[in-house]
Amino acid sequence: MEEKRPTVGAIVSELSQKTPDTRSPIELQQEMQKKYMDNLLEAVDRGYKKYPGDFYVHVETKAEKVLANTFRNYFIDRATCPTPNYDQSVFKYSSTDSKIEYLWTIPDKSTCEMFIADALLVAPEEKQLLKFVVEFYDGTLFRLCKKFNKEKLDTPEIIKD
Repeated sequence: MEEKRPTVGAIVSELSQKTPDTRSPIELQQEMQKKYMDNLLEAVDRGYKKYPGDFYVHVETKAEKVLANTFRNYFIDRATCPTPNYDQSVFKYSSTDSKIEYLWTIPDKSTCEMFIADALLVAPEEKQLLKFVVEFYDGTLFRLCKKFNKEKLDTPEIIKD
């Protein structure tokens, strides 16, 4: 018989009543990264079984409407590169060399606007994210997406080899 797991709401409610954990923010970040990587590798494994060549993993981050400060990442394997958008990270799996390439992350709209408004004040460790935001706004990521999908720039028409 399958063990019944608690709902996210039950977990959040329970955690909000507890005293804060003594784990350091670094430990918490490492645990979150491990789960993120496990989910990414699971999506790559799914894609590897579905697609004969290169493919993409689109990670969409969504805030839970009912639960405050709760976010979920959805790992979507796909044959084509997704159009750049807010709350998104994109990875490319190269079948020729069996490597996962990190392409970009675009945060939520308000964070993007803050990065653009305060570009000169961005901390050194956030410069790569600022670069992605700038490339999102100036169309560089869109052009890269079109190139990966072998589409003409001005239309969705595929470029014939």
